[in-house]
Amino acid sequence: MSNILIVDDEQGMRELLEIMFSREGHRVATAPDAAKAILRCRKESFDLVITDLKMPHTDGLTFLKDVKKTSPGTMVILMTAYASAETALEAMKEGAFDYFEKSSRIEDLKEIAKKALAGTEKKLEDMLFLKEIGEQEHFGKMIGSSDEMLKIFAIIRKIAQTTTNVLILGESGTGKELVARAIHENSSRNKMPFVVINCGGIPENLLESELFGYCKGAFTGAYSDKQGLFEFANGGTIFLDEVAELPPSLQVKLLRVVQEKTFRRIGGPDDILVDVRIISATNKNLYEMVKSEKFREDLYYRLNVIPLSIPPLRERKEDIPLLVKHFIDQYSQEQKKEVKTISSYALDLLMDYPFPGNIRELKNIIERSVAMENSNIILPDNLFPDNVMIVDQKKNQVSAALQVDVSEQAGNLNEMMEVFEKSLIQKALKKSSGSKTKAAEFLGITYDSLHYRCEKLGICAGEAKFP
Repeated sequence: MSNILIVDDEQGMRELLEIMFSREGHRVATAPDAAKAILRCRKESFDLVITDLKMPHTDGLTFLKDVKKTSPGTMVILMTAYASAETALEAMKEGAFDYFEKSSRIEDLKEIAKKALAGTEKKLEDMLFLKEIGEQEHFGKMIGSSDEMLKIFAIIRKIAQTTTNVLILGESGTGKELVARAIHENSSRNKMPFVVINCGGIPENLLESELFGYCKGAFTGAYSDKQGLFEFANGGTIFLDEVAELPPSLQVKLLRVVQEKTFRRIGGPDDILVDVRIISATNKNLYEMVKSEKFREDLYYRLNVIPLSIPPLRERKEDIPLLVKHFIDQYSQEQKKEVKTISSYALDLLMDYPFPGNIRELKNIIERSVAMENSNIILPDNLFPDNVMIVDQKKNQVSAALQVDVSEQAGNLNEMMEVFEKSLIQKALKKSSGSKTKAAEFLGITYDSLHYRCEKLGICAGEAKFP
């Protein structure tokens, strides 16, 4: 049973729909105009709102926007006697579930409402998933509280209990193996093996025997039978990392395993039946490889039943502080150091950095910083091996910066960068009439970071004023 609100200035239409949906077992409320309806929405939660488009004072589109602000999860169906493709398109853009013409059969509206309510149940299920993990920062060995990672955590929960093959897509260093392991550990197969195979890290002439094993005498040096990794993973999960690197000959044999769940050891006469879930991963565009005939199309579609894209670190920067804290704790313990935290200025530098190597690169930076640090806090000088300051990663923000000619500049690189940084800050302060808050906005850094830099570079208080 669902809560439905009917909004129409025609009493006859309100009563007709109230009777129809009440007979379907739903709780039905009505309102003669948008103003009264929005008041009801603020006091009561509705699963579905069915509203007329043309009403006095406030039209249905404006009311739709109000409903979505008040209750984003509520489904809305717009009704009108004046059908318009443009209006329908606008309604969909604003979040309407569907559009109903009053000239159509009333039974059609019932079917639309049924689909809308089914969509509400699906949204509620998704919200429960997100609520369950919404406050957590760890999922398996993955760390994150950004919207992107919470969605991935929820998807993993949904697909873990299936046996469907998964293809994980993402740049190098984004944690694709951790995702695969989380899928396995949250599945009914978690008591069975999780086997990792780096398809690009094993020579082609050895990869087949690693995957499928061999029988005694199959080739020179095969002195006994050897079990392959597919056989070892029986009942569990096999993770094919860098699957795009598989040579064509092995793509054919892998296709047979995927389709028929059987394979033969090298030199073996008998088929071996296995129950293995296959999770693959790649940092390449596998679809483009299919089009250029570098990867088998039939195998691609067999592996890519459920695609799962992992965002790069630069697209979920709000996770950086969590990751930094985790790695500081990890490496302080491993290296028996007393490093507890990171300075706000050093963290600003990391937040501004694009991380081409993703989490793997951040992990490396923190491990090195902990090893280099002699105090209990990571300072900027230990973040990068050559101590080069990252002044600004955005080229459009430094287009008017001081141009330094190395041939005319005395001193080493650190001194040159300090001159460069000081010049940028002084220009920003001049442009902002001495306001540190505005200058920080111009430079794309925080107020605290700018204050730290001013003190470090000896920019006196007279060159800036507090906001």
